[in-house]
Amino acid sequence: MAHGKETPRQKMIGMMYLVLTAMLALNVSKEAVEAFKRVDAGLTKTIANYVKKNDITYNEFSRAVAENPEKAKKWQDKALEVKQAANDLFNYMQDLKIEIISKAEGTDAEALLPDKQIDVHKIKRIDDTNVPSEVLIGSNEGGKAYALRSAINQYRDFLIETLNGRDKNAEESVLQTLNTDDPRNPENTGTEKWENATFQTLPLVAVITILSKMQVDVRNSETDVLNYLYGQIDAGAMRFNKIVPTIIPNTTYVMQGNDYEARVFVAAIDSTQAPEVYVGNYTPKKNADGTTVYESGGNQPLPTDNSGAGLYKVRATSVGEKSWGGFINIKDPSGAVHSYPFNSKYSVGLPNVVVSPTAMNVLYQGIDNPIDISVPGIGSDKLSARMTNGDIKKGNLKNYRGDWIAQPKVVGEKALITVSASVDGKTQTFPPVEFRVRKIPDPVAKFAGLSEGNLSRSVAAVQQVVSAVLENFEFDLTYTITGFTVSVNDKGFDITEQSTNNKLTGAQKNLIGNLRVGQKLYIEKITAIGPDGRTRNLSPIILKIN
Repeated sequence: MAHGKETPRQKMIGMMYLVLTAMLALNVSKEAVEAFKRVDAGLTKTIANYVKKNDITYNEFSRAVAENPEKAKKWQDKALEVKQAANDLFNYMQDLKIEIISKAEGTDAEALLPDKQIDVHKIKRIDDTNVPSEVLIGSNEGGKAYALRSAINQYRDFLIETLNGRDKNAEESVLQTLNTDDPRNPENTGTEKWENATFQTLPLVAVITILSKMQVDVRNSETDVLNYLYGQIDAGAMRFNKIVPTIIPNTTYVMQGNDYEARVFVAAIDSTQAPEVYVGNYTPKKNADGTTVYESGGNQPLPTDNSGAGLYKVRATSVGEKSWGGFINIKDPSGAVHSYPFNSKYSVGLPNVVVSPTAMNVLYQGIDNPIDISVPGIGSDKLSARMTNGDIKKGNLKNYRGDWIAQPKVVGEKALITVSASVDGKTQTFPPVEFRVRKIPDPVAKFAGLSEGNLSRSVAAVQQVVSAVLENFEFDLTYTITGFTVSVNDKGFDITEQSTNNKLTGAQKNLIGNLRVGQKLYIEKITAIGPDGRTRNLSPIILKIN
């Protein structure tokens, strides 16, 4: 049985084994047969070396299980199955050697040592050709060589199944080493049974040596498969060649009085192989081995920087909290792809500059006052507010900036607005902001757009109403005139006519129409009602007709 990965010592022993076998076929002297003893002794040492080497590997399996049972236990279990199968076949071959020696020299033969050991140098009937053939071939070819061939085949098939096609070199080695195919016959006219070609009519010492060589092959194949199994413990482990210090803060904006918190750790990367980072929706897919990978649905991976980090960039087009995520694909040394999903959030706020005119913090009673509340770095959806001496609620007024509406109650008393923000699941309350509460100022009554001065007779004669205008005020408020009087002095007599709304009565129009140049027009006792529902007494209008 040939083997593709032998040491020089093994090659030498194998060559001696072939030469001596050829010499036996030529019926050489007993001195040649004696040489088999030396070959067998060398094979016995080789077996001992394999046992030591394999024991070291089994101990490494135990160490790996102690460190990480989840990763190593299943491979140790497979290794122990290989060990059991190898021991069973090895011991079966050893039992065959003991049976042959016992049958040739008795059970008390000097060559048989304790613990099923054999001292080949003490074998007496080294050239006996009958007993080995009787045990292994049998008179009707029903000897134990046929069971041995079947056991070797089962062991070989078990090892190939354990390799599972993942190590072609080890598989080829096992197939060659444990080959039991029928060889060509000496005449080269066909094949000869493996059992007969291997053991028929050979002297006892040669058969013992052949069985020792088979035991070497059993241990060698055990070693090949053990090395494969041990390599599988870390086959899926990632290989990294660079350590990068990494800081991930909970937030990059911290308000006074709050804690700045960050996670500081090292990230291991492989600078020779950038991961694939996908952003967007993804679909999980189960592999045959039970692992999960993700499919991106056609999205292209993100570009990466020199460290292999994906670069995600998106324009903020709307305010509020935004969620995003995806997955990262990384290949392990075996070429298998591992997927790692991730999710994150960020908040988008309006670009603004907060300018606080502290000397002008005024709210007006009786109307909706627009209020703009913002906290840098925190979305508006995370804010809440409460107010003393009034009410405050979310909302906005047409043509006015602000997402809140304040409605103060008592003029002259202060109104305090207190804002709270939800920061990392905790409520942060800020110092209250103080406002003064005032009533809406009185409007100015006007006639033909004037509250005093000169007015031509023709313009005065066509007017229909008296109006109230709120000048130099932040809000566009409307006042309604509810009454006024028109008075003129004609030849020393005061003539007065009254209106109960904002329109001139017929009598009032006659008075105005009869005015002469130089006379004065008096519009007095003017009342108006504003958006706060209060009635105001306005200053009179005095105009000189020209």
